[in-house]
Amino acid sequence: MVYPIVMEDIDLNLLVALDALLAEGSVTEAAKRLGLSPSAMSRTLSRLRAVTGDPLLVRAGRSLAPTRFAEALRDPVHAVTQDARAILRPAASEIDMATLETTFSMRVSEAFLEFLAAPLVSAMTDAAPHVRIRFVLKPDKEPHALREGLVDLEIGVLGVPAPELRTRLLLRDRLIGIAREDHPLLTGEAVTVERYAACSHVVASRNGEFAEAVDEALEKKNLKREIRVVVPGFPDAMRIAASTFFVAAVPASCLGKNGVNGPLAARGIRGFELPFETPEILVSAIWHPRADADPAHRWLRDIVARVCRAAYP
Repeated sequence: MVYPIVMEDIDLNLLVALDALLAEGSVTEAAKRLGLSPSAMSRTLSRLRAVTGDPLLVRAGRSLAPTRFAEALRDPVHAVTQDARAILRPAASEIDMATLETTFSMRVSEAFLEFLAAPLVSAMTDAAPHVRIRFVLKPDKEPHALREGLVDLEIGVLGVPAPELRTRLLLRDRLIGIAREDHPLLTGEAVTVERYAACSHVVASRNGEFAEAVDEALEKKNLKREIRVVVPGFPDAMRIAASTFFVAAVPASCLGKNGVNGPLAARGIRGFELPFETPEILVSAIWHPRADADPAHRWLRDIVARVCRAAYP
């Protein structure tokens, strides 16, 4: 005889626990994520094993590994729990940011951390003092972190095409040159493309590559520059330019509101307009559509946009 399943037979909390266990691969870490004790999470895992008829997580040395059945459950369980949270979350008018307790994870560049993280944290904590903020450095432009719900928001330049993702333009940027204030390039004569190319250069490249938009622009003029140093991020390039006679190309936003007209005396460097054109840099907020209607996420997007407008009007 087949007995019908009624709502009393279904404990949706088990789905939340299963999502945490499959994401963390650890009873202890899943317990921390849900604010439970390890023993309570262990009992929940036992219940899940009984309900599914599968061990789900098995010992592999000192860690736990998912079974094939658990691997197959990972994505659908995560999607269901995300949808459930979105459905059951209070409407915008019912959310009080002053009392909201949640964690926002944002994937950002090293340059964003250097120049915008502080004002963003200040603005967010002033309005929502109980909100926690997690910044994660972006090693690439792949969309998997947003698709898998590992981060709530990504800030940067669109990379790999992902048509389902939502975007909001934060600022239009451009590359400028920087060098220490006593650099020969900035004394006397105008900065020509020939004089610029003849300098020694430090390049910021996340992937450690030597070529970038500047080199493509120089190649069109049958010129080539000498790249002496490659660093992971623009702040690194600025530090090296400040202490050597290397020249760097960085987004104008790295120099703050005053751009090339504002010498960064504390760093001992000065910006200058590049003597050639490079593509415009469009910095956007990027998120997955599952969070589009979420009022707390909408607040996050709005405050990020407001901080960027204030920093770069």
